[in-house]
Amino acid sequence: MTTPLKHLQAAELANLEREWLRALDLVCANTMALNLSRGKPAAEQLALSHGLEDTINGDYLSANGTDTRNYGELLGIAEARQLGAEILGAPENRVIAGGNSSLFLMHLCLTTALQQGLWGDQRRWSNDPSPKLIALVPGYDRHFSLTEKVGVEMVNVSMTADGPDMPRIRELVAQDASIKGIWCVPKYSNPTGHTFSDATVKAMAQLPATAAADDFVVLWDNAYAVHDLHDNAPSLTSIYHAAQESGTLEHVVQFASTSKVTFAGGGISFLSSGPVVLKTLERELSLMMLGPDKVNQLRHVRFLGGRIKQHMQAHAAILRPKFEIVQSVLEAELDGLDIAHWTKPEGGYFVSLDLLPGLASVVVSMAQNAGLTLTPAGATFPYGKDPEDRNVRIAPSFATLEELNAAMQILTLCVKLASVRHLIQQDTNEK
Repeated sequence: MTTPLKHLQAAELANLEREWLRALDLVCANTMALNLSRGKPAAEQLALSHGLEDTINGDYLSANGTDTRNYGELLGIAEARQLGAEILGAPENRVIAGGNSSLFLMHLCLTTALQQGLWGDQRRWSNDPSPKLIALVPGYDRHFSLTEKVGVEMVNVSMTADGPDMPRIRELVAQDASIKGIWCVPKYSNPTGHTFSDATVKAMAQLPATAAADDFVVLWDNAYAVHDLHDNAPSLTSIYHAAQESGTLEHVVQFASTSKVTFAGGGISFLSSGPVVLKTLERELSLMMLGPDKVNQLRHVRFLGGRIKQHMQAHAAILRPKFEIVQSVLEAELDGLDIAHWTKPEGGYFVSLDLLPGLASVVVSMAQNAGLTLTPAGATFPYGKDPEDRNVRIAPSFATLEELNAAMQILTLCVKLASVRHLIQQDTNEK
């Protein structure tokens, strides 16, 4: 069916409601618990990194002779910093290689900016009674929960089909000195899958120079830097070099990790910025630890050195059929009905689905009753509040192909059923 639902008569809508309800009941009767709620690597993806365990083989010395079993190397061993430099597009001496969580480094950066300041002077966000960060929406829920936890307010700016709304961002940043920064996932944004254009990267790098706040920071979470689904996938311009050209390097902080490259719970995290910011963060780290897990860092660089692209192609071979299932079911079941729009990412871990306003929470609840767990409605917005209640995030990575196909059938049936009921109610109200 390819006729927009809003063009149908009331009797036709009622017939479709009955048809889709019967179909959903039939699917539910044959469905076990399904889950598309989190972007977790599947077991087959984790198995790609089993070779990590064979890389040490009793040799714990890094290239410069450091015994990785011992204390020290607070910023990470040189080889791990080189790996981070390759992923982030920054020089090795501008990279910190940490433990298994980039979220830890983000928390470190936020709390330091808030309480001590990042530049060794009097600038700190807490000097402002109500510091704020711009949140691109729909966006990454953990950025939002972290920001909320440290007491910084968030200001929503929409992601468009072409990426972030840069005119609006520039306007806000130039006018309001209480806006201290912006969260970005620049490649395969969570959940839309957008990759920032060269012009957008340059504009982001220039923001601190035009901001009303002299302590403005671009928080650049390049979580999916190497997570392409295709060999001809879009590239992302280095914000490090763009910030150098704009004179804003000390106001751009990059993050990345190997969480979806090797073992999700046992990888390496990375942070990059200018020398002043790195020195400030090094001092903070020195109060928390005597060094990261350097054995794990050594394991990773020996396993990934010179073969990141090859390794990620193996990931893509597992993920690509899953994203194809998502797209094929969405197109087969929803295309032409004018009740939903979705993104078609070329990498990353998510697909963003926008429904008719007011229906995201309805669809998520219907799916849950049918045995399918989705990311909670509103999770892709600060404070869990989607103003239009329309965005649903699809995370296809963890399910098997069979499970994913079943889950997508349930999801699209819920979308169709919720939409037709909404239009019937709307028609009734208008009469």
